[in-house]
Amino acid sequence: MLTKEEITDWFKNLQDNICKELEEADSAGKFREDLWKREGGGGGRSRTIADGDVIEKGGVGFSAVHGDTPENILKALQLEKSGFYATGVSIVLHPKNPRVPIIHMNVRYFEMTNGTWWFGGGIDLTPHYIDKNDARYFHEKLKSVCDNHDASYYSKFKKWADDYFYIKHRNETRGIGGIFFDRLGAEQPKSKEELFDFVKEVGNSFAPIYTYFMNKNKNMSYGEREKQWQMLRRGRYVEFNLVWDKGTKFGLDTGGRTESILMSLPPQANWLYDYKPENNSEEAQTLELLKKDIDWA
Repeated sequence: MLTKEEITDWFKNLQDNICKELEEADSAGKFREDLWKREGGGGGRSRTIADGDVIEKGGVGFSAVHGDTPENILKALQLEKSGFYATGVSIVLHPKNPRVPIIHMNVRYFEMTNGTWWFGGGIDLTPHYIDKNDARYFHEKLKSVCDNHDASYYSKFKKWADDYFYIKHRNETRGIGGIFFDRLGAEQPKSKEELFDFVKEVGNSFAPIYTYFMNKNKNMSYGEREKQWQMLRRGRYVEFNLVWDKGTKFGLDTGGRTESILMSLPPQANWLYDYKPENNSEEAQTLELLKKDIDWA
């Protein structure tokens, strides 16, 4: 039977491999490691990168925490009182060039001392400017990963991502979505080994997908207009992470390390009152595509 220690070790190795691939693709940026311990039990390795040739700010975090499950989480998930163990890898990268997209990935495992367990995670892409060919490439890669394990996964998890990465108060999606899944195991009749194989393929797909976008778009030209738009889109990213993101809430509710939880935020962002882009501009075209249920693949 697959153990939490084996899953934890794999996530550690995933963090190592992704950091290595990103450093090679960036060529200038190097990760700085910060080891931390959680007062209630466990800890993690936060790795941050800044001022690279491509990545302006980013983080690749690993954590493995345990302790008493907070009452508000038990109530929200309708679970009986029990201890918990949670481990995983979480990534957010903010590029320097507005033509390179923001990316997020999380893969995680959660179990309780009463025997309940599940996997969760996903990958989503947030372009400052939506390129339809790039969006198609991204979704085709994720569909291939999903189809290798279950023909129903992509459509189900793509829909879940569209609904999850949605900024309700703006009536727009955060980006072009991707896949999102949660409670695989608690609500799905597959073995832990089968589900972990899927989670591993999702995790291993991250570096090839993002380094493709880094290499393809890093030398595209941009000016002050594009940078100002990038700051506004980063503002939307901040709004989602602080208002709607369940991972942020879970980390704070379980006494996680604040610096590591909020390393997903960009180095700078901006908000302009009642901003409206020019008609038929690239910015306006991007806003038109920040909608649910677009069939990119």
